[in-house]
Amino acid sequence: KNNLTFFCFAGGKAFGLLKDQQRQKLEEINQEYLEDQKYSDEEDLAEKLEGFKNKYAEFDLNDQGEIDLMGLKRMMEKLGVPKTHLELKKMIVEVTGGSSNTINYRDFVKMMLGKRSAVLKLVLVFEDKASGSPCKPAGPPPKRDIASLP
Repeated sequence: KNNLTFFCFAGGKAFGLLKDQQRQKLEEINQEYLEDQKYSDEEDLAEKLEGFKNKYAEFDLNDQGEIDLMGLKRMMEKLGVPKTHLELKKMIVEVTGGSSNTINYRDFVKMMLGKRSAVLKLVLVFEDKASGSPCKPAGPPPKRDIASLP
């Protein structure tokens, strides 16, 4: 009986701890991408990964730290683009290649950095542009050389 009281009392704290552990795991995966030669020519990779991590953590992650159907559903509703269950399932298949019914962070980053346009990626990129808060931190625009000017 005492254990139960303690558990209920510590529930909020345990949840915070779970979120911290999830973020830590996402951070470790980001590190792998930073060290991966395949992505070495990706511009602003560290900033992008930081943005992806924050965006991913916004989803309602399940206990495994992955985005499940309900998490995706809630996120799409929050972004103002509600989807049917079938559409959500298709989105997950698009990201995971059908290997899983949840989106793990590696799949998410691969999708965001990849050349293919998955529906989820389009929604997130569009949402960033619409809200005026891109995944990149605000600051002065990057220096341009004269040749790149229109």
